[in-house]
Amino acid sequence: MSEGPPMTLTRKATWKLADGRAITLDVPEGQSLMEAATRHGVPGIIGECGGSMSCATCHVVVAPDWAERAGTPSAFEEDMLDITEAGRQPTSRLSCQIRMTAALDGIVLSVPEA
Repeated sequence: MSEGPPMTLTRKATWKLADGRAITLDVPEGQSLMEAATRHGVPGIIGECGGSMSCATCHVVVAPDWAERAGTPSAFEEDMLDITEAGRQPTSRLSCQIRMTAALDGIVLSVPEA
């Protein structure tokens, strides 16, 4: 019996949109939440810079109960968050800087209205 390619573990992430809709996706471990959102057309997540942290068009607000597990922004991410179009919140992050892990399975993010 031959072995197939290694299985990629996926975890759940939910983006809550300004219009009240929620989009839940299976995100492979290691993939950024921006990559998952843009690949599946989540409205409001543009990722113009492709994840190089130079545009802030992947701004999300991490639900407070997930903020600690999502980690803290780097100094450069902090600077980028200060220029987001929708305005920064206490748990704002650039979704290109959050990579899916087992600890983030079920994470909830809000997409600010721009």
